[in-house]
Amino acid sequence: MVKKKLVIFPFNGNGIEALDCINPDEYELVGFIDDDQNKRSSTYEILPRSILRTHAEFRVLAVPGSPLSYKHRSEYITSLDITEDRFINAIHPSANIGKHVSIGRNCLVMAGVVITSNACLHSHVCILPNSVIHHDVVVNSYTLIGSNVVIAGGTTIGRNCYLGSGSNIINEIQVGEYSLIGLGSNVTKNVPANSIVAGNPARPVQIIEPKTSNS
Repeated sequence: MVKKKLVIFPFNGNGIEALDCINPDEYELVGFIDDDQNKRSSTYEILPRSILRTHAEFRVLAVPGSPLSYKHRSEYITSLDITEDRFINAIHPSANIGKHVSIGRNCLVMAGVVITSNACLHSHVCILPNSVIHHDVVVNSYTLIGSNVVIAGGTTIGRNCYLGSGSNIINEIQVGEYSLIGLGSNVTKNVPANSIVAGNPARPVQIIEPKTSNS
């Protein structure tokens, strides 16, 4: 089988960790796309985004975002200006995906993640290692989920959210779009859009002020 050429955007921690989730029999990594041409690597090629225009055959995994920049993930990914069919999913072989789970495009699911029956991941979702997504959970597009997060059944996570590592969300909760759940928080009540909540139980901290880094 001829391997497909793959580029990852940007050159960041998510992108490097994603390499463990790529099937080496299916994809050949060409390099990382990054707008900061001052970034250097002795291991990987750092490429300008213009490579996407000159090589329309390249497939793409786009995983920008951090606690400072997650609200802008949709902007960063859309700015690549490529068709949806060029995006791939990267799912670690140790991830456990249950029956009737729906996964969109450009999703990254790292090692040890468990996603159970009837859960739905929309496109451009990133889940770090050892998180558990229970039955009938809906994770909307452009959301980032840290490591060791547990989302109980029937919960809905809005678009462009960030769930900090070690956080727990009880069943049937609604987390509004563009919200951040702090590290190690226990969420027992609905979270309004554009909120930061943290603690045990999680309580509002402040309204999020957008940042502009794509690291």
